[in-house]
Amino acid sequence: MLRDRVRIGAGAAFSGDRIDPARVLAERGDLDYLVFECLAERTIALAQLRKRSDASKGYDPLLDRRMEALLPLMRQHRFRIVSNMGAANPEAAGAVVLELAARERVPMSVAVVMGDDVLADLDPASPTLETGEPVSDYAPLVSANAYLGAEAMLTALASNARVILTGRVADPSLFVAPLAHELGWSPDDVGAMAAGTLVGHLLECAGQLCGGYFADPGCKDVDGMADLGFPFAEVERSGAAVVGKVDGTGGVINLATVREQLLYEVHDPQAYLTPDVSADFTRVELKPLARDRVAVGGARGNARPRQLKVSVGYVAGYLGEGEIGYAGRNAPARARLAGEIVRTRLAREFDEVRVDLIGSTSLHARAFDPAENPYEVRLRVAGRARTAALAARVGEEVEALYTNGPAGGGGARKYVHEQIGIVSILIDRERVTPRLKLMEG
Repeated sequence: MLRDRVRIGAGAAFSGDRIDPARVLAERGDLDYLVFECLAERTIALAQLRKRSDASKGYDPLLDRRMEALLPLMRQHRFRIVSNMGAANPEAAGAVVLELAARERVPMSVAVVMGDDVLADLDPASPTLETGEPVSDYAPLVSANAYLGAEAMLTALASNARVILTGRVADPSLFVAPLAHELGWSPDDVGAMAAGTLVGHLLECAGQLCGGYFADPGCKDVDGMADLGFPFAEVERSGAAVVGKVDGTGGVINLATVREQLLYEVHDPQAYLTPDVSADFTRVELKPLARDRVAVGGARGNARPRQLKVSVGYVAGYLGEGEIGYAGRNAPARARLAGEIVRTRLAREFDEVRVDLIGSTSLHARAFDPAENPYEVRLRVAGRARTAALAARVGEEVEALYTNGPAGGGGARKYVHEQIGIVSILIDRERVTPRLKLMEG
């Protein structure tokens, strides 16, 4: 039976997001759906690496903790969970949810949406969007995940599953799908898809709509950020929506926060491309209704793209890092000398070495105030290498500064991380076949 309106909340904006605000939404938000958007390009590539090491892994690392927090509330409230926490292994994620639900004695069924993994179907000659070079130039490849849209999730939502888990689904599509299912929107209705995409885009970054990332003390003050709330939207069949947050939670939702999130990561407001629609946000209207309540509407849509974006992960070697601190009079000069010593020594083995003075040059690669002379500074040196052993040389050289560098170095640390590079290609949507698996507890 179709609804006249749906209330949908944002439970996460990324894999490592806080859990408490989602619990508050589940308990006090009177939700129909709670959506967890937990994937990014590197996130799913790293998940693929974990799956390669252990076939039972590859899902979101916080899946267990999130579900442990929410399962007791699912016994008391009616909401369903939709999430891409399945990452590289949605089936394994579904099994984890069922196991946790059995332990909590919560009746549970899970719908798992797959088909985004297209690594085996890649055309090696496909040009990458970043360079135009064929994707085969980036071998060895570790992952290739197509961005599925809302339509791929509709069959799962039509089941009785209380938890719907996916792999790579476009961020706003996670919200569009439940709205389309409940409100009777057709995937071919570009106006409805645009309205849902507007809501999804506003909610997908969770705390950002409530003042997170927006806050700038003295310029854009936000109260209660230690207890920042996450947003929800109440959406009508017409596509009109009101965004808000649970009363009493920290942060703020107003015209300024909504405007910033509306433009966040939107390169062309007239053609915001998703698997569902080419959305036009240029005529969006916002209207404040009450404290922490803003009405949104006016998105328009054009036909969805004929191709889907594919995020391709490849082995990019290893990153070696070393850090050491200098304090006291002349600290920046001693840190610069230390950096040049390491750069000179590593130039014999590395094509490129990055040297940063954290707090002075680490963000923009230069100090904008030549007279700046902080009392303390931290040196960071980094270099990429094909092997872990070679990457470790960076940290070793930094550590050697204790007795082979300028005076007063302390607190040295060294790290080696495997690096996953990301490029993008396009694939005809007809070549991507979503699959559904229903799992009962």
